[in-house]
Amino acid sequence: MAHQRDVVRTRSGSHVPPSRAADPAGFLSWSDASMVAAARSAGADVDAALRLARELSPVASALGRSSWTWLRALASLGAGDLTVARVVEPHLDALTILSQAAARDSENDRSWPAFVAPATSTWGVYAAHAPGHHLEARASGGEWTLNGSKPWCSLADHLSHAVITAHVDDDRRQAFAVDLGHPGVRVGTEPWVSRGLAAIRSTSVSLSNVPAVPVGPPQWYLDRPGFAWGGIGVAGVWFGAACALGTSVLEAARRREPDQLALTHLGRIDSALHATLLTLRDAAAAIDDGRATGTAGRLLASRVRASADRTAELVLREVGRALGPGPLTGDEEHARRVADLTVYVRQHHGDRDLAALGGLLLEGPG
Repeated sequence: MAHQRDVVRTRSGSHVPPSRAADPAGFLSWSDASMVAAARSAGADVDAALRLARELSPVASALGRSSWTWLRALASLGAGDLTVARVVEPHLDALTILSQAAARDSENDRSWPAFVAPATSTWGVYAAHAPGHHLEARASGGEWTLNGSKPWCSLADHLSHAVITAHVDDDRRQAFAVDLGHPGVRVGTEPWVSRGLAAIRSTSVSLSNVPAVPVGPPQWYLDRPGFAWGGIGVAGVWFGAACALGTSVLEAARRREPDQLALTHLGRIDSALHATLLTLRDAAAAIDDGRATGTAGRLLASRVRASADRTAELVLREVGRALGPGPLTGDEEHARRVADLTVYVRQHHGDRDLAALGGLLLEGPG
């Protein structure tokens, strides 16, 4: 897979150039047809999604050099199936984090080959914190271990490894790479009742004397440029799913003569999707040009995520009004996509994140 040519190899081994995009006259004209098809084929099968994640590991290297390749891949997966995208996105994010840490610290660079096997490893990123959970990192004789618990660890019972943040003192947290197969790792049994992303079970994880490899120094995980860029990747996934939902309205209008209301729904959907597409393309260019670091990077990520969230919410509303209850009750793929996107996009915290965006504007780009 060569990101320089923006070409993707599917599991069948065929190459699909960018010009062979899905639905060339519609909302998926930007996408990679092979990526969309691969995600649709895997569907809600987590094991199939994990196999695809391993195959797509080289895509992580495009971020920062050919960032539209990376962002387009994530959005295309989102257009195909959100379960697949939800598996692949943190896997690529973890590989990017490891690569950035290795570039920063040549000593870590020598550690990764013994600890990481990209052809066989599958990764998550666990950085959430919540009341009632505390994970502590301890160093002894140059070796680190983790003790405590971590909330919101998606697919911890399926993945081989994770980048996980832990407290190194009262005020600072540090990222560590861990083997989730270690006997000191226990996955929680909390119920997962979600109707959206139902296969992406997220629970707490308890760790007891689990060996860990430092990934950058304290606070580096949050301060690195890639932290903001990862949030842009998630927004790309939301956008891809919104495009797929919008396509269902477009296809319905093509099947019969649309009335004025149907055309209005299409117009609203198209204008929102196009605006977000341009925002994503601009973000990819800013990352590659070095204009997305520090406060400027956080500001860009906040804008992109706000745009993608607003577009996803609009598309969900317009699709429901345009198509009615039929596909929600009779089309499994459509109904699952609606439920999945409804859950997934709530990673954006609505007005709180908009308030944070306002604060960044006052702070200035730096």
